[in-house]
Amino acid sequence: MKMLKRVLQVLVAGCAIIIVGFNLWGAVTLGVLTPDPDAYLDPAANRVVMVFGASGSVGDGLLKAAMEDPDVEEIYALTRRLSPRLERGQVSGRVKVMLHNDFTDYSELDDTLARVNTVMWGLGASSIGMDAELYRRIHVDFPIAFVEAWLDQPSDAPRAFHYVTGMGTGEQESAQWAKDKGGAERRVAEMAQGTSLRTFGHRSAWVRPTAENAGPGIYLGELLLKPGHLVIRGIDLGRAMLEISARTGELPNGTLIDNKDALDYAAAYRVRHQLD
Repeated sequence: MKMLKRVLQVLVAGCAIIIVGFNLWGAVTLGVLTPDPDAYLDPAANRVVMVFGASGSVGDGLLKAAMEDPDVEEIYALTRRLSPRLERGQVSGRVKVMLHNDFTDYSELDDTLARVNTVMWGLGASSIGMDAELYRRIHVDFPIAFVEAWLDQPSDAPRAFHYVTGMGTGEQESAQWAKDKGGAERRVAEMAQGTSLRTFGHRSAWVRPTAENAGPGIYLGELLLKPGHLVIRGIDLGRAMLEISARTGELPNGTLIDNKDALDYAAAYRVRHQLD
């Protein structure tokens, strides 16, 4: 028993050291962007929103943010399957659910894409245990195919593509998944050059599920990671995207958004809409 107790103490101490270390790192390194308090806000920048991955943990929060935004008039959700929020949104008429199986082919959506202003791309999967080619298809081929199809519909209206790539993404990183996503961030930004489209790579840390899907363990994790700006609520990530889209003259195409940046833009959104 003494040995077991000793082992548990060592494990707890080790976990505490790791958590403190991560928080210190996050507090020191994250946050390079500051929302302009006098930025121009285009009321039409989020008129039509399209959400990808809405049936997943991250996408559910993005969808909730879009559904609650008073400036969003139309919401399209491209998905392979339904979720409780998608079903409620569909019944209420707030969300137009489009069941879609091939995320490299958008040929039947030309009329819809021509009207879309903001895209929240939360579609993705863990690299753990996944075939490298399949991972690359989901995280590189899918978003690039969409942006290509979107740009085929000329528009002078403000457009923004928000891709949740995750912390650790980058072409200079050692992990192949990080290189793949970093390359996708760069390529969609290059495609958007000279158009009305701005693309953003959201290198988020831990995206906390919506309150409907969060239990005590989730809230404990949020509490432990909050000091280092290493957690963001899914709905706040969506709010950050909407805020950045509305600020049409503030951030250039290709800007990378870290977790602290997203927290700050979400805070600006909440102040503007008088939310908690």
